[in-house]
Amino acid sequence: MIASLRGSPLRVAPGIVVLDVGGVGYQVSATASACRRASGPGEVTLITHLHVREDALQLFGFAEAAERDLFELLLGVSGVGPKAALAIVSGYAPDQVRRAVAAGDRALFTSIAGIGQKTAERILIDLKDKVDSLPAAAGSADSGPLDDHTAARDALVGLGMSVPEAEAALRDVDDGLPVGERVRAALAGRAA
Repeated sequence: MIASLRGSPLRVAPGIVVLDVGGVGYQVSATASACRRASGPGEVTLITHLHVREDALQLFGFAEAAERDLFELLLGVSGVGPKAALAIVSGYAPDQVRRAVAAGDRALFTSIAGIGQKTAERILIDLKDKVDSLPAAAGSADSGPLDDHTAARDALVGLGMSVPEAEAALRDVDDGLPVGERVRAALAGRAA
């Protein structure tokens, strides 16, 4: 198993990083955060998952271990392949996914292209007992009440944002704020 790669980025494109590791170029399907990390100067280390199929070996790259752990949990869900799992992990931080599973929030998953109602329901059922075992992402704080986050997101969706836009707007907002202040802070951050 290839657990990580450290090297110089040769090419970074949306969803793809090619790393030069000791003269060998490894093409890695990567999350958005891994691509951002690889866009910086110098060498980069990506946490990886080697997906083995009958006809191919494919490397997936992540900025942190929490992303890879979530990706691997998602692969265990019937109907979720590596492409869909990468889209989920790339679109939402592991803490956001953990919060959505705990709250039974189907809307977060159906906002990802290729994930329908049935697959979202399977994800919620299959991960309900497993998602708490995930380590917290580096630098993440313990999230506030689930209902407050969902209420703030739903308010932003009611104001015309899509679910991914609302989640992105709430990402940097203090979880300790009341719902109304979260919504105001998310709108102010989006306008800035």
